Amino acid sequence: MAKWTAFPHTGDYSWDTTSVKKQWARLHRGDCEPLPKDAAVLAAWVLFHNGEFQKAAEAGAKAGGAGITVANKATAIYANYLEAKEKTKLDLFMQVAEQAEAQQATEPNNPNAWYWQAYALGRYSQGISVAKALAQGLGGKVKAALERAIALEPKHADAHIGLGTFHAEVIDKVGSLIGGMTYGAKKDTGLKLFQAAIKLNPTSAIAMVEYANGLVMLEGDKKMKEATKLYEQAAACEPLDAMERLDVDMAKEELEDD
Repeated sequence: MAKWTAFPHTGDYSWDTTSVKKQWARLHRGDCEPLPKDAAVLAAWVLFHNGEFQKAAEAGAKAGGAGITVANKATAIYANYLEAKEKTKLDLFMQVAEQAEAQQATEPNNPNAWYWQAYALGRYSQGISVAKALAQGLGGKVKAALERAIALEPKHADAHIGLGTFHAEVIDKVGSLIGGMTYGAKKDTGLKLFQAAIKLNPTSAIAMVEYANGLVMLEGDKKMKEATKLYEQAAACEPLDAMERLDVDMAKEELEDD
């Protein structure tokens, strides 16, 4: 495996097994992942929360079982935020989607097996263009996997964000009429999903960022002021671990670019 780009704030986080266990509920409010019983899986999560994404992915894959979720999350988050090469990024997303699909076969009731497949395919779709992804039938897969994740775990805030984004992206690309008839995408549903995500995880910078993006896609420029306010709130969030730091950094960059 090629060496991954390092987390830009290496050393800023010093989680260990004790502190991760203590803060588990808060750290995993977005994905509702249960506290692992396996020490090797917990050790992989410690690496993840400290921003050691490649080590976390390798340790999770080696541990197997619940460790596959760590491997998928570490790989997906790394690909989304830190991988500079577009082809490598897309390859990593497809790797996660395949691993998550294989995990579904052995753990069909694991919400994160469905969520990480959807997340990876969703980001892959954004990379190749949403219109192209819809033509390839990826939209239906993303929607079905996210709906399954929410059915299995109704408090899964991140799955609500993902599904809200699906509705927004589809309507943005093909319009509400075709979006609704062909893909089951609805503006009201998308907005409700974003609002539910923020209610479930009120300190989530990524929920605020995606809601802001969704608002503009679904409502147009008239919601730009509200979207900017959400970006400002996201940028002001206090990140608890490496992933949250990357979310907050992205919100700050977006505000600087405006």
